[in-house]
Amino acid sequence: MRKIIGCLLALLALSLSPASFSLPAIGYSKMVILDAEDLAETGIQDAYEKLKPQLKRYVKKPAQIIESFNGNIPSYSVTSDGRTYDIYAPHLADGRGESWGRATAALFTIVTRQLKHAHVKFYAINSGNDLGGVFLTKLQVAAAKKKLKRKTDWPYVPTMEDPWYGQYH
Repeated sequence: MRKIIGCLLALLALSLSPASFSLPAIGYSKMVILDAEDLAETGIQDAYEKLKPQLKRYVKKPAQIIESFNGNIPSYSVTSDGRTYDIYAPHLADGRGESWGRATAALFTIVTRQLKHAHVKFYAINSGNDLGGVFLTKLQVAAAKKKLKRKTDWPYVPTMEDPWYGQYH
């Protein structure tokens, strides 16, 4: 799925002229394709490893993530810097894909907590299977909000608040 989305983004970028599509504020070429479904299905560690080279530009020593998965219960959680984020477990609701939102919020929270002294934050672009992440400054976010007409296209910092998990709507 990630390869397909990556190819589609590349084709989209090639098919649009600079005059019709100029969003230097976001820098889609630096966006990490994440896919919330993959994150929720024990993929947070893999996604974190994929974005770690970019994260190392802003923090000296990236935090560790420890995944805990139990297929018998079933449950999945991740722990980083002494905080545990439950993604799915019998006591958590998941009728509307809440695990996708919790997984997204967990990954972005882990990265954002490390960037507290950096000039950038890690922002989500889109959601669900189209989820991506990109490091942006406040000025880049403001420029993107001015340029993008639909609020759901705006960069956002995911939260644990169901149903939008921080995405503008």
